[in-house]
Amino acid sequence: MDDDLLARMLLDARHGDAVPADVVPTDVAQAYRVQRLVMAHLGEIGGWKVGAAGPDAPISCAPMPAGGLSHSPAALNARLFTQREVESEICFRLRSGLPARGAPYDGNAVLDAIGTCHPGVEVLQSRYAAPDSVGPAALLADFIQTGAYVVGEPIADWDRIDFSRMRVHQGVTGQPDYTATGNPAGGMLRLIVWLANEGAVWAGGLRAGQVVTCGSWTGKTRCQAGGQATARFDGAPPVVVGFTP
Repeated sequence: MDDDLLARMLLDARHGDAVPADVVPTDVAQAYRVQRLVMAHLGEIGGWKVGAAGPDAPISCAPMPAGGLSHSPAALNARLFTQREVESEICFRLRSGLPARGAPYDGNAVLDAIGTCHPGVEVLQSRYAAPDSVGPAALLADFIQTGAYVVGEPIADWDRIDFSRMRVHQGVTGQPDYTATGNPAGGMLRLIVWLANEGAVWAGGLRAGQVVTCGSWTGKTRCQAGGQATARFDGAPPVVVGFTP
């Protein structure tokens, strides 16, 4: 399937029928091309999600449309978010941009660009009818299932925190409470350095005010309609998102 047709199907699926599981990109390169085509119709980039399965695993990313970002406590319409799978995450808001350039950014340059650190909850909403049966390239083309992102209040003295030892307690209505320690991807700084140097280059780089979230600490958990999800990271304000029936 060509890039334009797949992008159109993913866009249409945001307002109607989901994409069949057998309509997938041929590879990761096509998935990223489709991301860009879809994003061109969704308006401003409000942030980015970037992550990896482990400390040595390949990194991937997707833009987050500005219209999908909100602040805690948030109330989302359960009829619009039918998947309602939530993930607890840590994100960073940039105080200065990291525009695309010839020389790569290092860790110090990226740290200087970060203004604040926040807890967050991502709400997954796939445009595929059967997201668990499609491969990584299909999920990548679909912005890695980004539906909405809820940003919590800033974490004080975040630059002194050992995130590898930080715990998160996630509570979801109808599900057992869950506790995790550390981000499975390892150090989050390497993710943002990669994003600045490679992942976001097509969009002109990273911009001041954008939020960068660095992947799930908890895995995905489904929340029932009328319920809510709460993420409590050590020393951070709780993040709450409810799903109104």
